Amino acid sequence: MRRLFLAIRVLAIVIVVGFLHYVLPQHDIARVTGTEIIRTDFSSWNRLFYAQADSGNVSGETRDLRLINTSRRASYLFGLIRGGEQVMVYRNEDTGWIWPPFFKFDSSDLQAQAGDLVSTSAAPQWVVVRHYGWRNRFFSIYPNATAIWPVAGSDVRIIPWFNIFFFIFLAVGWGFVRLMWRQFRQRTVDPALNRAGQTWDGIEASATTNRGRMSRWFASWRRK
Repeated sequence: MRRLFLAIRVLAIVIVVGFLHYVLPQHDIARVTGTEIIRTDFSSWNRLFYAQADSGNVSGETRDLRLINTSRRASYLFGLIRGGEQVMVYRNEDTGWIWPPFFKFDSSDLQAQAGDLVSTSAAPQWVVVRHYGWRNRFFSIYPNATAIWPVAGSDVRIIPWFNIFFFIFLAVGWGFVRLMWRQFRQRTVDPALNRAGQTWDGIEASATTNRGRMSRWFASWRRK
């Protein structure tokens, strides 16, 4: 049973960490190599990982998808650890008012901005791509770029202030909830359990007394 509870806890932690890793903003240092628009047919496997159609358009199973092709510096732990260069393709979709709450309505402007920042390896123009989501080649899933701006070089380090403050807020909130639960348990749950235990002890004592009386009554009839 303990192993089952441990497995459930580990699974819950993996789900929460994966969810946060998907929806929280991340920053990549990249070089834009091109932009394109492709016609995409969504399936039941990948439809969940795409945003809605652009604001003012009707969402369907097939629609145009803006892509931003880049060569980026590989990053881990929300951009805190950097690696070598690798190809990365971002989608460029409005999020609108739906989840996650990036309130992005300027996909067309962002596509034009990305096209203006296209550069070559001989004369690189490095940019920061803020995005959320994952890249999965098997299911044709792309992270969604939410902002792009130029930087001086590939060694620029972006501090993820939003994520830092989010986790601080999450830790403070978790501690506050634990403190409230502890006070609620001390003031309400523990006294109720103590009263229930005392009531049960009284019931057991009464049952023992009644059994003793019945035993003496039967014993008096056997003597007769």
